[in-house]
Amino acid sequence: MKDIDYLTGRYLNSYLKSFDRLGEANFMSFRPIPSMTIIEDVVEDLMELLFPGRSGRQVISHDEIRSLVKSLMSRVGEQLQNQIFFALYHENPLNLADDQTDEYHTQAYDIIEKLFECLPQMRIMMKQDAQAAYDGDPAATSTRETIISYPGVRAITMHRVAHFLYEHNVPLVPRMISETVHKQTGIDIHPGAHIGENFFIDHGTGVVIGETTVIGNNVKLYQGVTLGALSFPKDERGALIRGTKRHPTLCDGVTVYANAIILGDVTIGEHTVIGSNTWIRTDIPPSVMVQNEEAKTLMRERKKRE
Repeated sequence: MKDIDYLTGRYLNSYLKSFDRLGEANFMSFRPIPSMTIIEDVVEDLMELLFPGRSGRQVISHDEIRSLVKSLMSRVGEQLQNQIFFALYHENPLNLADDQTDEYHTQAYDIIEKLFECLPQMRIMMKQDAQAAYDGDPAATSTRETIISYPGVRAITMHRVAHFLYEHNVPLVPRMISETVHKQTGIDIHPGAHIGENFFIDHGTGVVIGETTVIGNNVKLYQGVTLGALSFPKDERGALIRGTKRHPTLCDGVTVYANAIILGDVTIGEHTVIGSNTWIRTDIPPSVMVQNEEAKTLMRERKKRE
């Protein structure tokens, strides 16, 4: 009976040849890359840092709270700084030699410092999102419930961190954070999307929000909503033109119901309601209700089985 070592020896060389043709898809090098496993741990620590006690850990005194928050900040800062360094080092945007990495260490440290400086204001926005979830869902019993269990609150909380890193030109890590949360919640928000205050995603499964989406304040989305691109402009060589505005803008107070699809660089006016299962590719004015013509419901008497 032939064993696996026989198959390995037989096919190893042909498999290794595929690495020569993959170019940038070959991750094996002397430059480390960020770890998805560690990013997943950072996401959990960030949720606990932003909402201390949500994991069920009991904290009684003020000193214990201070100790817990300090410990979480230190762990998040250290792990995230390392992952940002690995991302910068691997992507090497400054074309530095391998013995000139101090600049990337400095950049990673500076980004963490800016993140910590912004945490108080970011946390206020995240608490407002949790309140918006409570205000927008009659089934919610408290903001504690929305923070602990609502996928939309987790998704927008981590998006605000990922968006901060995206805005500071951190490679890889913002998307790794968003994909971690996508896996956990079924909500896919590109870290480049701009999202205002008091944002609520109800239920959430299947929501997709593209990179250049702009969402105002007090906006509510339901499950299955897509804020996507209608087309992808290409240059004279046929390559995709990146960085152009290609996703929708939702103004303040917009509500988009389940499975609606809004595509392209269109604007949905303030306080407009988009009904379920609609397909939109043009600008919509403020304060209107958009819905499909109501389908006719047919009922037929079933034949009785003998």
